[in-house]
Amino acid sequence: MSEISAFVPQAPAVFGIPVDFLLFGLTLLGVAVFHHHTMRVALAGLVTIVIYKIAFTGFKTGAGVIGFVSHVGHEWVILANLLCLLTGFALLSRHFEKSQVPLVLPKYLPHDWRAAFGLLVMVWILSSFLDNIAAALIGGAMAHELYRAKVHIGYLAAIVAASNAGGAWSVLGDTTTTMMWIAGVAPGQVFEAIIATIVALFIFGIPAAIKQQRYSPILQHARAHARVDSMRVGIVGLILVLALATNLTVNMKFTEQAAHFPFIGVAVWVAILLSILARRPDWDVLPRAFRGSIFLLSLVLIASMMPVEKLPLASWRTALGLGFVSAVFDNIPLTALALKQGGYDWGFVAYAVGFGGSMIWFRPSAGVALSNMYPEAKSVGRWVRHGWCVAVAYIIGFFVMLGVLNWHADTPHKAQARFQSAPSGHSGL
Repeated sequence: MSEISAFVPQAPAVFGIPVDFLLFGLTLLGVAVFHHHTMRVALAGLVTIVIYKIAFTGFKTGAGVIGFVSHVGHEWVILANLLCLLTGFALLSRHFEKSQVPLVLPKYLPHDWRAAFGLLVMVWILSSFLDNIAAALIGGAMAHELYRAKVHIGYLAAIVAASNAGGAWSVLGDTTTTMMWIAGVAPGQVFEAIIATIVALFIFGIPAAIKQQRYSPILQHARAHARVDSMRVGIVGLILVLALATNLTVNMKFTEQAAHFPFIGVAVWVAILLSILARRPDWDVLPRAFRGSIFLLSLVLIASMMPVEKLPLASWRTALGLGFVSAVFDNIPLTALALKQGGYDWGFVAYAVGFGGSMIWFRPSAGVALSNMYPEAKSVGRWVRHGWCVAVAYIIGFFVMLGVLNWHADTPHKAQARFQSAPSGHSGL
């Protein structure tokens, strides 16, 4: 056994719950309550937990400050990859918005409730390769134009749900699935979630579309006369292709090296820099993307320090529960904990943590972003009352997927195997 696992800290507990988890839960509760100060809350939680572990429990890599520094040294690759991907995909999303493609899409919609449902399908597709915040905002902007700014709150919930559902089956569509991809989970395992998301899309999408058409009929003469910027579309394609090709190559030929260098994140930024001569990126989005990334990375780092051996065993019931938990707490640390624990069927986890948060407006980042455009959405009661179909769709989609595919507990994926077999001082998540 490697020296990495030689130090096994004993975690003090309150009523059988390790203090580590209690502090983590308080941090997530603070994020949910003080959602206008999420980065400060996350950083405060990180500092508190680090001090606690240094003073009382230590880390699996050792005790005290040395143990913490060693732990960060083991986690830096996944953190660097996430930072590069989150900031890089923010620029990618802006390239796509400026390509004028979102303005052209409504031209192909019908003039009844099917238009509202078609818009949800567009958001679902867009979020499979764009950040779900961008996909939700694009959907919200199109709905604002097509429905005279009168958008039902139930339909707003459906837009957020569509953006989260679309990202749940693609390793490019959501931070949680990107984390799985970086950690060594095969894209095909995540892609299985498409079964549940399609079922869910129809269950919540059709009632929401009918409700929206009755609330405010679509403007039949609303047609955007925009010219698509093919160069920007090409840049989006270049970034995505280079990211996918790099990840495939690294996993096939440079498995051990992947534990020591953020190849995927660097590849995304190489593509961005290569495209500067063709179209200038919108650098103005970087400060906000960087702040959001620091918030997410803080939660990921906290999750990496949790004693996951104390968590409930991985099962389809636990995965189903993760969806309801993600409606209240951030899905990034939930995903990080699941990856660290292992033993899950990752298609079910991708669906649960990706789509489950749509049940309440303030948990998914797409919901928070869309509520800034439509302030009336900032009501948990109204969101649940008018968007109840989302919760029903989540449950039905999960069990349809379970019936079609059954639950297959994953053997340790590549990154976990690297961690378990790595010599002292080297590992990957």
